Amino acid sequence: MKIGILGGGQLARMMALAGIPLGMEFIFLDPATDACAASLGEHLHGDYNDPKLLAELVKRADVVTYEFENVPAATAEFLAKHTLVFPSAEALAVAQDRWIEKNFLSHLAIPTPAYAAVNSFIELTELMPSFGYPAMLKSRTQGYDGKGQSVLQTEHDLANAWQTLKGVPAIVEAFIPFDREVSIIAARNRSHDIVFYPLSENYHRKGMLRTAQCLPCDPLQAQAEELVSRVLNALNYVGVLALEFFVVDNQLIANEFAPRVHNSGHWTIEGAQISQFENHLRAIADLPLGATTPVGFSAMINFIGAVPDIKQILTIPNAHLHSYDKKPRKGRKIAHACVHVCTADALQQGVEKLQALADITDKS
Repeated sequence: MKIGILGGGQLARMMALAGIPLGMEFIFLDPATDACAASLGEHLHGDYNDPKLLAELVKRADVVTYEFENVPAATAEFLAKHTLVFPSAEALAVAQDRWIEKNFLSHLAIPTPAYAAVNSFIELTELMPSFGYPAMLKSRTQGYDGKGQSVLQTEHDLANAWQTLKGVPAIVEAFIPFDREVSIIAARNRSHDIVFYPLSENYHRKGMLRTAQCLPCDPLQAQAEELVSRVLNALNYVGVLALEFFVVDNQLIANEFAPRVHNSGHWTIEGAQISQFENHLRAIADLPLGATTPVGFSAMINFIGAVPDIKQILTIPNAHLHSYDKKPRKGRKIAHACVHVCTADALQQGVEKLQALADITDKS
């Protein structure tokens, strides 16, 4: 089976690494000349809306998926008229627009922060006295890794925040003083079977995920499974989906969902019987889904901007490095490392050592 992937970054790369042992082949459509997944398959180099390349993808791929949610929804809609596309173009369109996404979650009775749409600076200034501070101003589209958002502490922040967004349509969200951040990753296949991974507890810095740790026995697991099931079933979803939450007084408040494999699930490569990447491929190929049972204790650390010396990483017992073959650049996810151990104490020691290495690269 040949899998077409819109995007050729690290998530596509890790999908291909999971699929090659299953006998799958891959073809990537990506505008970057140095797409890091390209060495694992064929690279169609060009825009996501290039009609010739889309026709080639339709002709050669048995099924098409995507690695990130900023692929044009129109591209997914076009492809779906000619071949199988999973997750659906509808799921992509909902996730691309924060206003549509929040309305969708609210319709499913999934708790979210209070929110409101703003389309101009005047609307923003008129809204905030009643909406209240602190709050988050976020662009409706093209937001990821902390981009397209600003904190509003007082009315004096409004002008700079709006200018930062360059006048694009936005939403205002109530600031949530959360106890922690968690996410659940689930997979649903074409036969409507669903499997869930244990919750991940996540730590962000400057809007970017820095660490994610598997929580095999978290008391909020059942609540998270029930909420993510509403999303999967409402969208007749096929593939892996991640739903991110704020935790406040042991209650889950949904932040956003990602219709794809997710950074907070990288620990599943070593830490679960079947990784999120393999289960995504199984789901879109309508194969039986694999066991999501954790194997011991696992955590993941992102390396941003640069990768520490490999020898330093590999001196840490049970550390696994995943380099993305990407050029170093400030603010860019270059690699990650996982620690996979048998005891919680050993995990904490490994995480602390990896975090120290990550902090060094962040400052370089």
